[in-house]
Amino acid sequence: MEIYQLKTFVTVAQEGTIARASERLFLSQPEVSGHIKAIEDATGLVLFERTGRGMRLTRDGDRLLVKAEETLNAHRGLLEEAGALKKHLSGKLTIGVSSESATESLGRLLSALSDRAPSVDTQIEHYSHSKAMLEALSREDIDGCFYIEDKHPPSSISTIEISRFGIFLAAPPGTLGQGTQAEPDWQVLAQKPWIRPNAHTCCAQAAEQLFRRHNFRPKNIITIDREHVMRALIAGGVGIGLLHTDTAKEACSNGDIELVCEVQKSISVMFAYLPGRNQDPLLATVSSILKLVGRA
Repeated sequence: MEIYQLKTFVTVAQEGTIARASERLFLSQPEVSGHIKAIEDATGLVLFERTGRGMRLTRDGDRLLVKAEETLNAHRGLLEEAGALKKHLSGKLTIGVSSESATESLGRLLSALSDRAPSVDTQIEHYSHSKAMLEALSREDIDGCFYIEDKHPPSSISTIEISRFGIFLAAPPGTLGQGTQAEPDWQVLAQKPWIRPNAHTCCAQAAEQLFRRHNFRPKNIITIDREHVMRALIAGGVGIGLLHTDTAKEACSNGDIELVCEVQKSISVMFAYLPGRNQDPLLATVSSILKLVGRA
């Protein structure tokens, strides 16, 4: 039983005929009749008697009308309260992001916030890496942040998973030579410049794991904190480096780079906030938005 069906039922009871109710509701007469039949089917009750003058409530219909009007009033009150909250939801919201965070999800969040909470002043704080953001969050310098997590999130924060990505090792075209090797020649790759973000990022940590696993250390490491710059440098033959899956595969399909190997399959992009703020209206609004549009 739907709200619009209850509204039709109450309107027919007030107007006394299907025709007048349909005009008032801007519905066809078959639609009005269908709504009444749906309620009767759902309740197993006969709500109206058809007379020469129109529709007359049965005893059951008369009793149900009271409850229907109460339900519609409650529904109307809920909408009014929601509208009031939207108008009065105000204050300042500070969100942390880094060069490796999900800019698309941030854009969707800001767009939805401007519609749902136009009085909220949103400020974006940029950090070099996720560790710095989480430290800022713990100090309550920011209200929430988009960060990268390759393990289980710490219990000290509340999180919403936004998306996942992997990491590939990429090289300039022609680096691997002809044919496909089952395993890269790591000693050869160690002689080339490696391009990576700063030490606290997921890609830098994945690179360090590669160095330890294959027992080498590149002679030259170039630190760049913007993935699009890293992609351009790799494509330009400056060195090899780690790229997120979407960026790596797009560049490979365009012939800009070669994929050496997949380094990590799944890393999560999370939105984090402090558990003590679960009841905060601003954070509750942000959470509800991200749960709807985060993965869109």
